[in-house]
Amino acid sequence: MSSPTGHGPGLPVRMPRPRQPGRHRRPEPVSAPEGAPVLVLAVPGTPSAAGRGIAEEVTSIARSELPGLDARVGFSESADEDTEFPSLRAVLSQVAAEREDAEQRPSAVVVPLLAGPDSAQLRGIRQAVLSSGSGAELTDVLGPHPLLAEGVHVRLSEADLARADRARLFTVATAADGIILATVGGEEAVQAAGITGMLLSARLAVPVLAAALDKAGSVADVAAQLVEAGSQQLALAPCLIGPEVPDGLLAAAAEEAGCATAEPLGAYPGIGKLVLSAYTTKLGIPLRDSQGASAR
Repeated sequence: MSSPTGHGPGLPVRMPRPRQPGRHRRPEPVSAPEGAPVLVLAVPGTPSAAGRGIAEEVTSIARSELPGLDARVGFSESADEDTEFPSLRAVLSQVAAEREDAEQRPSAVVVPLLAGPDSAQLRGIRQAVLSSGSGAELTDVLGPHPLLAEGVHVRLSEADLARADRARLFTVATAADGIILATVGGEEAVQAAGITGMLLSARLAVPVLAAALDKAGSVADVAAQLVEAGSQQLALAPCLIGPEVPDGLLAAAAEEAGCATAEPLGAYPGIGKLVLSAYTTKLGIPLRDSQGASAR
């Protein structure tokens, strides 16, 4: 029975939970649109189990950020008949065949697993896309981007070559006071890495200069510049994901510069987010971060 002031004894009344206003409002979940093109991650360099592991982890991160995403891996330098490391062209041809009757075009969006521009690697990826006849679209490379600077910082701190957190007032005895930011792809790649280097320098409060591993003398020249500017303890920091780097190149460069080196970015979580961002930007799919703001 009810009283003049409300409900009397009996079953409790379930009241609707008020929605949180403003930036604290929980964002609506975002998932891949039905029939969305397949995300195909193009892995450069000589196919390897390590490179495949990185690529699979990166695509797993992308799927976790966008539920329902169909993400696959193709190797740009693999033979078409290779089943252990499926070639990019074969993967794209298979996707096109699966979606032959689909109205959604393109059938796939190809994202190069490259932190910066590399004309030789991109030429091979572009040729594979064209020769597949799939009509797939190709995105830009992943950098420069603040997430790359963040990832390089993490790898440096893991190697005890940088402070893990600039906000905390502690030092690392082995921390470098000059960073050689290593890339591959010649001068264009060095210029792009230089932008990431400026972001990294702001995080670490030490000088950072980019150098090309695939250009003779580039690392040694940059090391000399840093020493001349006052740096005494250098570190080599790869602005690279890993599969695009020939075996032994990083170690040889570190020996040439006479310094320690951090690990490549690998499957750092930010790489998966950048891959997904490249895909969604190409398609115009809005993503939202944990504060509900657009992540693009």
